Amino acid sequence: MKLTCISCMKREEVSAETRVDWYYIPPDEGPIPIYLFDGHPRELEGPWQGRLVWNGSKDLQELSISILNVTMNDTGTYNCVVFRQFEFDSYSHSVTKTLVINLVVREEASDDTTALYSEIMMYVLLVFLTCWLLVEMVYCYRKISKSDEQAQDTATNYLAIPSENKDNLGVPVTE
Repeated sequence: MKLTCISCMKREEVSAETRVDWYYIPPDEGPIPIYLFDGHPRELEGPWQGRLVWNGSKDLQELSISILNVTMNDTGTYNCVVFRQFEFDSYSHSVTKTLVINLVVREEASDDTTALYSEIMMYVLLVFLTCWLLVEMVYCYRKISKSDEQAQDTATNYLAIPSENKDNLGVPVTE
């Protein structure tokens, strides 16, 4: 299960030091740190150790993690806390952003309507494009056939013997 955390920087040319803290918040308890990114990804000790994988991008705009082998115990609230320290010539500026993710794990996967709509649209497009291809092929075949007939008519006109020369066909061939 991918826990998506996106924190875009408005200007890419500005460099920033980025730190990402992932927390699990059990009901009626304080946050438990489960993952840390501070220049490189680090798993922290706990029930998620060995099951978390860094899914962030190189430019650190996406700061997601994935939970492997999801269990019912993984249901709960997760926080992605992004801290960025921007360095400018005359001053530095810091920004902290917190994203809250509620994860619900079910015994069986629910029907994904998006996948159903995508599959239906795929088949509709497949039928439409096949019909369009057939119409295009028939159109091109007729156009080529018509141009061939016109070319044959033109060639026949060139091969025809003019009527004024029919009487004087030339010297007959003798043996």
